[in-house]
Amino acid sequence: MTTPYTTIDFPKWLADKAHLLKPPVGNQQIWPGTDFIVTVVGGPNQRTDFHDDPLEEYFWQFKGNAFLNIMDRGKRDRIELPEGTMYLMPPHLRHSPQRPEPDSRCLVIERARPEGMMDGFDWYCLKCDGLVHRVEVQLKSIVDDLPPLFEAFYASEKLRTCSHCGSVHPGRLSPSAVPSPSVLVPSPLAGEG
Repeated sequence: MTTPYTTIDFPKWLADKAHLLKPPVGNQQIWPGTDFIVTVVGGPNQRTDFHDDPLEEYFWQFKGNAFLNIMDRGKRDRIELPEGTMYLMPPHLRHSPQRPEPDSRCLVIERARPEGMMDGFDWYCLKCDGLVHRVEVQLKSIVDDLPPLFEAFYASEKLRTCSHCGSVHPGRLSPSAVPSPSVLVPSPLAGEG
């Protein structure tokens, strides 16, 4: 653990944490307990949830390539994050980071959530794009808070059944298997509803 408000030798930190930047952990927070959640995320990963962050998120894809599957106004889309890309994501854009390349690396910066501000995690039907399940949580720890929520969804066919068309979400299947258009600039604009 790095002491808050200290400098780090980033290449050395990456080398020291390399074993944690791959499955099953996949991420490491640099300075815990501060107003910014500064995390390095490694690939490969496979997510089926879409995160609804009530605040902005900053992405710097500094090694390898990745993309964000997004749900924007009821439609699937995709934001490419080729190596070297920085992206500031607006609040509440449902996003599912996909890092298919082993040893890819992304620096993600989020703000700590004030008490009472909830994060959402959504799963959408792979057939009709209807919302299948949503859970909200006062996010304190990615490592401690999220796995039980995800496991509950994966384990329950009832939670995974789409109320719109009756299809059963496969749970752990990567949404990257679902074709979606690629975009370099996200479609939501500031101030749009």
